[in-house]
Amino acid sequence: MSLRISADKDTGVAVVTLDRPHRLNAIDLDTAAELTACWRDFRHDDTVRAVVLTGAGERAFCTGIDRDAEVPQPSSPYMMDDPLLRIGPKANDLWKPVIAAVNGMACGGAFYLLGEAEFVVADEHATFFDPHTTYGMVSAYESMYLSQRMPAGEVARLALMGTAERIGARRAHETGLVSEVTPAGGALAAAVECATTIAGYPAEAVQGTVRALWAAKEAALARCFAQAPHLVALGNLPADRQAELFTARRGEFRTR
Repeated sequence: MSLRISADKDTGVAVVTLDRPHRLNAIDLDTAAELTACWRDFRHDDTVRAVVLTGAGERAFCTGIDRDAEVPQPSSPYMMDDPLLRIGPKANDLWKPVIAAVNGMACGGAFYLLGEAEFVVADEHATFFDPHTTYGMVSAYESMYLSQRMPAGEVARLALMGTAERIGARRAHETGLVSEVTPAGGALAAAVECATTIAGYPAEAVQGTVRALWAAKEAALARCFAQAPHLVALGNLPADRQAELFTARRGEFRTR
């Protein structure tokens, strides 16, 4: 199992932990399927009224898709299978609040999860970046999700700078991606505290508010997502060329 799920029936809070620290909590196909099943199970579990999502270990919250995962693609440029499109709670029609607790790195496909969380709490040493352009890939869905939270110029810089630059938790807070920065090791406890408060309110009112907040942005996202597969198909380098760039990746980066 790639997820650890614990639920406190007294508080109504469930904690979902991405549990692949040896892979920096990268998401393979099994993990993607477990996340989908997890969100759908929560829809029918009335003892869970709020959820905290985090990653195991100190190095990373999530580093996106596991590059060792085999993801067969159709040969037609008009079709694309993205295994991350169904890993988020909103994609699975879950309207219970989800709070992300970020420790270490959050990059690339992690934004599919952060983009569908209600808000993000981060350790002071957390960092955020998007490696797509460095490896010859289009940052499409990731940038679209980020555009719902951050100013356009900040999203552009994050997406275009690739692996050359990371933003720290403080800068992420200044730009709206993160709602609270905690001392090292404190993000999970702070997120659970928020979730416990929210879970103590009437569930219908909370879920209606979550749905209202999402309604304010889902129309724009739907229009963006309709273009994403074509942008990816046109702009991505062939897989073998991406692999060459990934193998030759540079370790130097600046943190803002």
